[in-house]
This record gives sequence, structure tokens and C-alpha cells, in this order.
Amino acid sequence: MRQSAAIAFLLVLATISGAAKDESVAELKARLENARLEDRIELCVRIAQQQLRDADKLYMDGESEPARAAVDDIVSYSEKARDAATRTQKHLKNVEIDVRKMADKLRDIKRTLPFEDQPPLEQSIRRLEDIRTALLKEMFAKDNPKEKK
Repeated sequence: MRQSAAIAFLLVLATISGAAKDESVAELKARLENARLEDRIELCVRIAQQQLRDADKLYMDGESEPARAAVDDIVSYSEKARDAATRTQKHLKNVEIDVRKMADKLRDIKRTLPFEDQPPLEQSIRRLEDIRTALLKEMFAKDNPKEKK
């Protein structure tokens, strides 16, 4: 009896934590509006990662236009994550790693696309690399304010 109650409790707990992780993009965007600056970093990264999964699926289904919109969101929310991380000086490394992984995944997706769909994706990859470069510069900037910017 005790084991079944414990198992039931663990299943409920797993369901609740899984539901929190599987928030829709719209729900995450709504939370972002009122989030503290420190919390915006994680929310923006989560939105970008979810949009990456959506873009991959859309490209696989042959839906290029909605996929491009999702890719634009990836870049936009990666930029917002970079900006929040730079302003707070927190989670710079984590954001850089996440953006690198997203750029790598976009490269993988690009290789599967017809030639005419590749240029917009390549441009987005370059923008993600620019975000990474800015984060790396911020992480390794000297303490001298003149050299920082």
C-alpha cells in the first residue's frame, strides 16, 4: 500500500514538472512580459529552443513560410537573451552555449533543405554567430571600461 502511494505521488510530481517544462511558446511569451530581467534570460532561451523544435518539424513537413517565422523568433529571442544576460552580467556562458547549439542544429536543418530555402537560414545562422561573438566578448572583456565596448 505504501509503495503504491509513493509511486502515485511520484507520477503526479513528474506530470506537474513535465507540464511546467512543456509550456507553449505563447505561454512563455506571456510570462516574459512580466518577468524580472534575470528571469527573462531563461525564458528567452526556452522560447528560442522551442521555436527551433517547431522550425525543424515545419521544415520536415514542407512548410517553409511558418518555419522561417519560427527561425526569425529563434534569432529574436536569442538576441533578447543576450541583451538581458549582458545587462545583468549573469548566465552569459549558458546563453552562449545554448545559442551555439541552436546554430549547430540550424546548420543540420539547412543541409536537408532545397537550395532556395537555404539562404534565409544561413543568414539566421550568421546572426546567431554574431550573438555568440558578442557574448564571448562580454565574457572575456578586460575590467577596463574603455576596452569593454
